Amino acid sequence: MATTKTKQIYLFFLISLLLGACGRSKKVDVSNIAVDVKIERFDKEFDLMQTKPMAQQADYLKKKYGAFYHDFIGMLLQDGDINTNDTAYFKLLRRVFADKDYKPLKHDVDSVYPEMDKEQAELTDAFRHIKYYFPQKKMLRVIAYFSGFETQIPVGDNYVGIGLDLFLGADSRFYPALTAAYPHYLSRNFNAQNICPRVVEGIAREDMFPENDSSKTLLSKMIYNGKIMYFMDMILPDIADTIKIGYTGEQLKWCRQFQSKIWAYFLEENLLYESDYPKIQKYLDPSPFTPGLGEKNESAPKLGIWTGWQIVREYMSKHPEVTLPQLMNDNDAQKILNESKYRPKDGGSS
Repeated sequence: MATTKTKQIYLFFLISLLLGACGRSKKVDVSNIAVDVKIERFDKEFDLMQTKPMAQQADYLKKKYGAFYHDFIGMLLQDGDINTNDTAYFKLLRRVFADKDYKPLKHDVDSVYPEMDKEQAELTDAFRHIKYYFPQKKMLRVIAYFSGFETQIPVGDNYVGIGLDLFLGADSRFYPALTAAYPHYLSRNFNAQNICPRVVEGIAREDMFPENDSSKTLLSKMIYNGKIMYFMDMILPDIADTIKIGYTGEQLKWCRQFQSKIWAYFLEENLLYESDYPKIQKYLDPSPFTPGLGEKNESAPKLGIWTGWQIVREYMSKHPEVTLPQLMNDNDAQKILNESKYRPKDGGSS
């Protein structure tokens, strides 16, 4: 029979486990924050240029969508200096509508996204979390469109876009022809469950916390990216780590299994203070695996981002007094590393 002291030790151990499990994903109540996202369906209104007088519809779209319309036309026509007050570009728009892929693409987008109620609810929750931590932040308009397979999440003047043609599902009939631009390790994540995380990440990187030009060493880039991932932890508390970073379950398992060896590799190769981008690029960019680590190409990609994420998590767990805005505005990567006391063990759950 367990003694009272044994029970107390067990209870303490259980409480410690529970705190450790939920410390990173502590829920906050955002239900009363007055933010409601409406995804504007530019894709549907753009298509009406085929059936309505083009000049009339173009004028309507210019007034309604402002900077987005100008940016969209420039991107679509590969001309950043396009003058949308000159109707000469209408000829090119008619060619877009006449293209053999336009109708099949519109069909597939309409089939996958007849409505976007679920995505609106997810973004509303995410934007309420942003407003909770950053009360002064002005929320961006959210505009869904066809990107022509160019850009998934553009962020511009007062808007964030959703390129629906790059969220059609991994089995979309269009993606096999696009493997040069979007190999399978990228297109396998082109699905609806990635819309909200990619929007949040785009806002963090492009609108709220763009990377400082002085961030050149691998360490500074690791910590910058780690802060972005931690921001996503806080804004998207119910989203799996695999979705946030774009890993498969096996890749995440590999990182956890070998996290001390990954860190040892960075130290032994003197990579933390390396600023030659071609040398550190493979630890930051998407790829099927990381060359030089693991056997049979089983290693996870983006190991600099993943490791930076774990360092920032350790730092924040040791400094509960630091707020999310304070973290995001702290550009002292060396301090964050030092005060994290990052000493990873293989097989950890972080």
